[in-house]
Amino acid sequence: MDERELRLKSIQYRRTVLEIIKLANAGHTGGSLSCVDILNVLYNDVMNVTPANFHDPDHDRYVQSKGHSVEALFTVLADKGFYPRSDLDTISRYGSHFIGHPTRKVPGVEQNTGALGHGLSVAVGMAIAAKKDKRSFRVFTLLGDGELAEGSSWEALMTAAHYQLDNLTVIVDRNHFQITGNTEAVNGLEPLAAKFSAFGCAVTEIDGNDIGALVRTFDRLPFTVGKPSLILAHTVKGKGISFMEAGSKWHHRVPTDSEFAAALAELAQAEVEA
Repeated sequence: MDERELRLKSIQYRRTVLEIIKLANAGHTGGSLSCVDILNVLYNDVMNVTPANFHDPDHDRYVQSKGHSVEALFTVLADKGFYPRSDLDTISRYGSHFIGHPTRKVPGVEQNTGALGHGLSVAVGMAIAAKKDKRSFRVFTLLGDGELAEGSSWEALMTAAHYQLDNLTVIVDRNHFQITGNTEAVNGLEPLAAKFSAFGCAVTEIDGNDIGALVRTFDRLPFTVGKPSLILAHTVKGKGISFMEAGSKWHHRVPTDSEFAAALAELAQAEVEA
C-alpha cells in the first residue's frame, strides 16, 4: 500500500471512529484520533498479522497498552477482516464484546488491556518468550504518554533492555494530554527521550501523524541490535478534526449532532485533498 493509500485509510478510519463513538454515545475520541495513523501503518504496512495467520505461532503481536483508545483498534481490526464492520455498531451495548477496552473475546485482540501501565510488561514477556522459543515474531506495543506515570512501565523498560529485546518495538503516543490536562502540568515527563535512552532503549523521535515518517521509521527496525526500539511519536490529540485538536476536552466526549456533521465535512474535504 503506497503512502497516499495509507493517508486515505487514516481518513476512513477517523470517520469510522467518530461514527461508532457517536452511535455508542461513549468513547475516547481524542486519543483514538491521535493514534490511528500509527495503527494504520502497523497493520497495513508493517506487521505480519491477518485473520488467516492469527493463530500461527510466528505472527507478529500487538498490545494496545493505552486500552482506552480502543475505538481506533476496533476500527482497524474490522477493516483488516477480523470481523464485519457491522459488529462495531454493537459497541458499548449490553451483551456485546465490543466494550470500552480491548478484550480477547474480540477477534484479533492479543491481550486484555485498560489498566494503564500493564501493556508494556505483557509485551516484554511476549518478546522474551519469542527469544527463548527461537520464534521469528516481533512484538509491538502502544503506550499513552499519560500512563508513563505508572512505575511498572519503567520496570518493564529495564527488563527489556536487560534481555536485549531487539524484537520489541515500543511506540509512545506523545500527544501531551491526559484526562486531567497537559502531562507536563499533571506529572512532568521531560526530558522524555533522554530518560528512555538512559533506560537502555534505542530511541527515535518522529511526527506520529505523518504517514511517510511512520513508514520510513518502521522500515529501520530494529534501530540497534541488542536494544528494544522505542518510537517517541509526537502526535496531536484529536488529530484530523480542527475543533477537537490539542486539548483534554475531547479525551472522553461524544460530539453533538452539529459537531459530528462538521467533523464529517472536514474529513470529506481531507479526502479530496489527499
